[in-house]
Amino acid sequence: MRRGPARGVFRWLTSTVLVVAVVAPASHAASAQVENEARRAVEAFVARVGDVPIVDLAVRQTLTLYHPDGRRPQSTGDQQLFIKLPRRQRLEQTIDGQREVRLAVADRVWVWRDGKVVESPPPERDRTRLLTPFARGVDDLLAEWKALGVRTDVSHPTRYRRRAVTVIGATPDDRNVPAVWLDPEYGVVRLVTREKLGPREAVVDLTLSEHRPLREGLYFPFREELFADSRLLFVITVKSVDVNRGVADGLFDPEALRRLR
Repeated sequence: MRRGPARGVFRWLTSTVLVVAVVAPASHAASAQVENEARRAVEAFVARVGDVPIVDLAVRQTLTLYHPDGRRPQSTGDQQLFIKLPRRQRLEQTIDGQREVRLAVADRVWVWRDGKVVESPPPERDRTRLLTPFARGVDDLLAEWKALGVRTDVSHPTRYRRRAVTVIGATPDDRNVPAVWLDPEYGVVRLVTREKLGPREAVVDLTLSEHRPLREGLYFPFREELFADSRLLFVITVKSVDVNRGVADGLFDPEALRRLR
C-alpha cells in the first residue's frame, strides 16, 4: 500500500501560505485610503454574516489527491469534518484504506492512526477558518490575513467567475503575491499564498467555489481546489453540510481519541 503521498499531503491539507511582495512605496494618505477600502469590503461582508446563529457544522466530503504532475488523480477517500465554534474541529478520513482522525482544540492537535495517538504541531494555516468566517470580527479577519503575508493597504476591485470581488493584498498587475479574493456574499473565494513544500518554495492557490446557501444569507463552498505552482494537488467535493445538529462535545476529547480502536 502506498501511503507516502496521501499522508504527506494530509499534513498540510488544512494549510495555506505566503510570499513577500516587492511594491513601490505609496504615500501615507494613499496607503491609508486603500486600507480603508479593504476594511470597508470586509466590514460589509461581516455585517452580512456576523449575526448568523451557527454553533456547529458536520460536513461529509470526498478528497481526491492528484499525481505530482497535477494532471491525473492518484488517490481518493472519504472525509467527515466536525466543527464546533469557536475553535474545535475533528477530521476523520479514510484514504487508500488507511483511516486517520485529526483532532484540533484551540492550538493543540492530536492525530490518531493505526491505534496510536500522537500530538502534532498545529498547522500554520487553517483552511477551516476560511469556511467559518462568522463569529469573528473585522480586525480578527484582517489580522489572520496579515499573518499570511497579505497587505491590507493594497487592494483593487475585479471580477472573478462572473462576480464582482475585492482583491486584498495585490494590485491588478500582481500575480503571485499573498492575496485574499473576497466576494461580498460568499466570503473568501480565493487565497494566494506561498509555502515551502519539501525542499522548495511554491506559490499556493486555494480556490473555493460552487457555493450554496447554508442559512440566512450565509453560503458554503461545495468545492475546494489547491494548486501549487499551477499544478493541481487536491480537490475536495462536499456531499452534505448539517448546521447546528448538536455535535457532541465528546468528539473533541483527546482522551476519548486515545481509546479509539
